[in-house]
Amino acid sequence: MLKKRKKIYDGRIIKLYKDTININNRTFIRDIIVHPGSVVLIPLLNKKTKEIILIKQFRYAIGKYIFELPAGTLEKNENPLSCARRELKEETGYIAKKIKKITEIYPSPGIMTEKMHIFIATDLIKSQQELDIDENISIKKIKLDEAIRMIKKGKITDAKTIVGLLLLKNFN
Repeated sequence: MLKKRKKIYDGRIIKLYKDTININNRTFIRDIIVHPGSVVLIPLLNKKTKEIILIKQFRYAIGKYIFELPAGTLEKNENPLSCARRELKEETGYIAKKIKKITEIYPSPGIMTEKMHIFIATDLIKSQQELDIDENISIKKIKLDEAIRMIKKGKITDAKTIVGLLLLKNFN
């Protein structure tokens, strides 16, 4: 399948390759983004009332603030569970007594290798945010039903967040 790979860009998080591939005895060129993977957390404050934590953060690529579930990129040789614990504390200021992986998704498999590991975090204990220097994040405590309404109204547009919230709504 892969005939030739040329590195185009080697960045802080991603690498970009121009691959020459063979499919059905025909040659094609594909631009591929190699990403180390990431985690997404569904912080569940109250199981009974389904109160969760969303974050509001500025996303430079789209030029605006959006509501999201906490998430983060895996560091070199970091396992997803360790990353999930780290990102939850950094972005929300909470520590979870229990974190359970519920699934994995590929947000853009046509062009990127990124695999997102989705976790539910429960039995949360308030601590303190430890934001990265380039992060400006506020937290929003909200009931799941209200977050679902925000999706329907177009106020939550982040794909990983929509997937996580719908998973929580439909499978828990």
